[in-house]
Amino acid sequence: MRKDNDTKEKLLICAKEEFMEKGFRDASLRTICRKAGVTTGAVYCFFGDKDGLLAGLVDDVYQGVKLSIDHHLSEMTGLSFSHSPGDHDSFVEELVHVLYQDHDAVVLVMSKSEGSKYEHVVEDIISLVESKMTNLVKTYSDSIPGKRVNRYMVHWLSHLSVMSFVHLLTHIDDEKEALKFMKPAMDHLIIGWTDYLFEDVAG
Repeated sequence: MRKDNDTKEKLLICAKEEFMEKGFRDASLRTICRKAGVTTGAVYCFFGDKDGLLAGLVDDVYQGVKLSIDHHLSEMTGLSFSHSPGDHDSFVEELVHVLYQDHDAVVLVMSKSEGSKYEHVVEDIISLVESKMTNLVKTYSDSIPGKRVNRYMVHWLSHLSVMSFVHLLTHIDDEKEALKFMKPAMDHLIIGWTDYLFEDVAG
């Protein structure tokens, strides 16, 4: 059992290096196994395939990111249109901490997973944000005569919000430094959300 665990750990370490350097599509299982000192059969035995090897590195982190976002959006049972700087600092701190607990794994899944089952995770997260926000905004637009959800802006702002974090991850390695930039960035994004969530029905 100890030997199996050591083999799996070596494979994950070597796979992380190979995936980070070349991305999933161009990464070589032969190279990973050679560096780990095992045959390719070990990958199939412990992880099933190349996708499974990537999953061993990123899946727990990815699920944690989705859970954090889903939890925050589900907690937003009310929308305030009088935003003050810092209103969403606690969410930014929580999410940035989740993202930076294993920074390399998040970078892998967000920007180096092309060709794997994870290659659409950014689009999936954008869709999650868009769906939750559309439903939330609709609750309010239904109570405002002459107004409806500005679906284009909800889509665009969902994309902009998620890509702000992706940009952060791929340009800043340090969690404290990331927080310094992301807190005011979130304040800016929230202003956009509150200004453009609704449109005139006749518009």
